[in-house]
Amino acid sequence: MMPRRVRFAEGATAAGALMLVAALTPLFASAQRPAAAPPAAPIRAAQFPPTREATLANGMRLVVVQSNKQPVVAVSLTFAAGAAYDPPAKAGLADMMATLLTRGAGARTAEEFSAAIENVGGQLTASASADVVTLRADALTDAAPLAFSLLADAARRPTFPDKEVELLRTQLLSALTVELSQPTSLAERTFVRGVFGEHPYARRADPTSVRRMTRADLVAFHDARLRPAGALLVVAGSLSFEQAKKLAEQAFGSWTGAAASPLPRTAIPVRSAREIVLVHRPGSVQSNILVGNATWRPNDPRAYAAAIANRLLGGGADSRLFLTLREKKSWTYSARSSIASRREMGSFEAATEVRNSVTDSALVELLAQIDRLGTEPLDRAEFDRTRNAMTGAFPLSIETAGQVAAEIANAKLLGLPADFVQSYRQKLAAVTPEQVQRAARDGMRSSSLFIVVVGDALKVRAQLEKIAPVRIVSVDGTPLRPEDLVVKAAALDLDLTHLVPRTDSFSILVQGRPLGYQRTTLARTAAGWELQDVTRLATVVQQNTTVRFSWALVMQSVSQSGKAQGQDTKIDVTYANGHATGTAVAPQQGAIKTVNVDTDLPAGAVDDNLIATLLPTFRWASGARFVLPVFQSGKGTATALTISVVAEESVTVIAGTFAAWKADITGGDSPISVWVEKGGAHRLLKLAMTGQPVEFQLVK
Repeated sequence: MMPRRVRFAEGATAAGALMLVAALTPLFASAQRPAAAPPAAPIRAAQFPPTREATLANGMRLVVVQSNKQPVVAVSLTFAAGAAYDPPAKAGLADMMATLLTRGAGARTAEEFSAAIENVGGQLTASASADVVTLRADALTDAAPLAFSLLADAARRPTFPDKEVELLRTQLLSALTVELSQPTSLAERTFVRGVFGEHPYARRADPTSVRRMTRADLVAFHDARLRPAGALLVVAGSLSFEQAKKLAEQAFGSWTGAAASPLPRTAIPVRSAREIVLVHRPGSVQSNILVGNATWRPNDPRAYAAAIANRLLGGGADSRLFLTLREKKSWTYSARSSIASRREMGSFEAATEVRNSVTDSALVELLAQIDRLGTEPLDRAEFDRTRNAMTGAFPLSIETAGQVAAEIANAKLLGLPADFVQSYRQKLAAVTPEQVQRAARDGMRSSSLFIVVVGDALKVRAQLEKIAPVRIVSVDGTPLRPEDLVVKAAALDLDLTHLVPRTDSFSILVQGRPLGYQRTTLARTAAGWELQDVTRLATVVQQNTTVRFSWALVMQSVSQSGKAQGQDTKIDVTYANGHATGTAVAPQQGAIKTVNVDTDLPAGAVDDNLIATLLPTFRWASGARFVLPVFQSGKGTATALTISVVAEESVTVIAGTFAAWKADITGGDSPISVWVEKGGAHRLLKLAMTGQPVEFQLVK
């Protein structure tokens, strides 16, 4: 029966009508609102297209997942050739080889190869993970023959052009310079060394290994690891099994080769107690904390419960770490955890970044949350909410052909059950709170966590020692004693004949465009030397600096005034009797901060504004390495800069073309590369901020 229409009495006002609506609304709402939420519907298996498999005559496995929802195809070709197979002295070889597979293959150059797939609206990529090298192609279905042809060229016939090898080497070295200066990367590298020990999973590329690799190494690695036998080819999209198999046989059928050798078994360290490795990063105003452990192989039945445990702990903005460390304590912007799956052994880790003053408190709370997850009964509502969110979100991860191909390939390569993708939601939904607790205890192992803290050891070591035994290392992993933390004199053998009155002018280029200038003038004074520095970079930086120092390079004073991003900056520091006093209002971590400077100096320390001026006095040679104690007057802290000669090369700047020493400067806030004239006055020719499109070029 239809409800009767409500009529307003004659003469009723608008106000009266509104009062009536207001009175009736709660009644309507209560009548329509159910007393309780309806029960959840049964979890169904993920809707997945039919899958067919075959093995080609050469041993390549083919998996076809046909779906005609869209006229697209995604192809994934995977080999057991990941970073774990790198030769010990050439870490990074798999990654370098994978990148070069698409930079020239078959009869095509790098540019032609890229254009061929882009011209049909597709894309083709290659990458290396810990276990595998994967080539992926995505294209419209009518371009599938081309996609298979390009994949075959990349996998079977890469040319590794010398030009591309050297270009990639330069790019990798630049990226590594940035990476090795970042506390997050330092923590991760230290973590995998501690957790995996001598296992290949602990290896990471470094500048030495990248410089050591040759084109012959790349060719040999490719020939040894990229073989058809044992390779996995997954085709997803609007191709039938017969069509996909025909294309696969045309592209790869004539390729022969036995399966590559398996990865040797290597023991992983067993830890019975908590241990802290403190990576000393002088001058850091915050600490990066990373804790974790090795877990198990991906086909372990505890993996489903561990996934929920991780989500509860730090897998989202409603997780315990995030809500406690950020929302409740206001100690950090981010707190997170994750579980990594590798074929031989996975790992669990949790991480956050906090200011120095709360490093110990944040670590204690992080450890308490991990311990609590494995010991306290789970709140049922929290557990249900988390598990339901995960089961509900999973179908979104297999919507596209590319996602389907990736999920199928990942499951096959990790040795997971044949129906892993299809049954994932059901198995996740069947997990109980008790299983989550057991997985947390077994996998996270709160009592024997490996803990990495990257920060200033002088400021955080004493507090950390109250939590667990502390082992101190430098950023390159060298063991340090507490007495090593104080920056000492470098005892540099400088050639002061190159310290002469002069004026140098530099153009500041951003992405190759001149947007500013720097002019430096070094002059003698009655008491020694005075450096005047005028720097202008568009509206970003306007800065005038004066540094005074004695004939014997003893610092006397530094004064600086100007603006940084529209805010006033000022440094006024006096050096006397091995001590620095004064004030600084200068940029730090993206903000202008005021610092009261009252600091003892390491012997021989120079003001950081003087570094470029002193470069001509170094005794430059191939492979030379200089360690210079530096006082950062804008921060009020001392550090040690390492200046390493990494190459001899010709460099072209506005002033001309010169033979130069190229050196990397590390140990400061960010890495820098400099090019110094080999002959003559050893002038600074060029300075580049690694990872940023900014460089200074000598004009005259």
